[in-house]
Amino acid sequence: MDKVLIVTGAGRGIGAAIARLGAREGYAVCVNYAANQDAAERVVADIHAAGGKAIAVQADVGKRAEAKRMFETVDRELGTVTALINNAGITGPLEAVEDMDESDLARVFDVNAYSLFWCCGEAVRRMARKHGGRGGAIVNVGSIAARYGGMSGMVAYAASKGAVDSFTVGLAKEVGPEGIRVNCLRPGTTQTDILADIGGDELGRRVAAATPLGRLGLPDEIAEAAIWLISDKASFTHGAILDVSGGR
Repeated sequence: MDKVLIVTGAGRGIGAAIARLGAREGYAVCVNYAANQDAAERVVADIHAAGGKAIAVQADVGKRAEAKRMFETVDRELGTVTALINNAGITGPLEAVEDMDESDLARVFDVNAYSLFWCCGEAVRRMARKHGGRGGAIVNVGSIAARYGGMSGMVAYAASKGAVDSFTVGLAKEVGPEGIRVNCLRPGTTQTDILADIGGDELGRRVAAATPLGRLGLPDEIAEAAIWLISDKASFTHGAILDVSGGR
C-alpha cells in the first residue's frame, strides 16, 4: 500500500520538519497551510529536490468544510491517506482570562482543538475497516502547556492543548478496533518562528534556563518523534502521550 501522509500546518517550523522527514521515509506528503502559500511551496520544492512526492494544499482546518476539501484533494492527487499528523496550531493573543475576547478564544479552539475532530473524522472515514479501509496512524501534536497551564497570558492555548490530550485518549479507544493507532506528541518550547509572537529571544532564554537539558527543542527533534509514532516501529504504541520537552 502506498504511504500517504497529511501534515496540517506544515508550511514552517515543526510541521515543515515533519513533512520533509516524512517524505524521506517514503511518504507522499500533503503540506497543508492556511495562508502562507510561499512557505508551503518551498517545503514542497525541498521534497521534490530530494526525490520525494508532495503537494501543497490550502485549507483552514479549523473549518469542517475546508478540512473535507483538503482530504478530497489528497484522494485525487496522492491517494488514500494512511497517516495524519495534526500539527496546525496557534497561540492566540496573550490575554488574561478576564480580558479574553470571544472571537480570539473561539479561533484558538477552532485551530487547536476543533480541527482534530474535522481532520480525524475524515481520516477515519478512509482508514477504518468498517468503511473498507486498511487502518492507519494518527498523531495529534499537543503541548506540555497542557500539563503546567502555559505561560502568562496563554491560558486559552494551554486549555486547548489539554483538549488535545483528552481527544487523543478517547479517539484511541474508539478507533483502535478499526486498525487505527492514535497518539499524542507534546513538544516543549521549540526554536521556531512562533517564538517571535510570544516573547522572542528573551523568552527563549528564560525557557531554556528552566529546562533540564538547558536549551530549546529543534523542529527536527520533534519531527523524529512524530514520524516514529506513525511508523511500524511504534506498532504497539496506542493512546499514548509522549513528551518531547527536554525534561520540563
